[in-house]
Amino acid sequence: MEGYCLKCRTKREIKNATKVTLKNGRPATQGLCPVCGTKITRIGKS
Repeated sequence: MEGYCLKCRTKREIKNATKVTLKNGRPATQGLCPVCGTKITRIGKS
């Protein structure tokens, strides 16, 4: 799954992606950027 890395400012494949639920109950996918290691969160269907 792809997400937008705010540090690299490009779309990257999410490494170590895990399904999470945000505080407001919305589903999301969290993982790491394979280039810089920054946390990427993609909100919506996982």
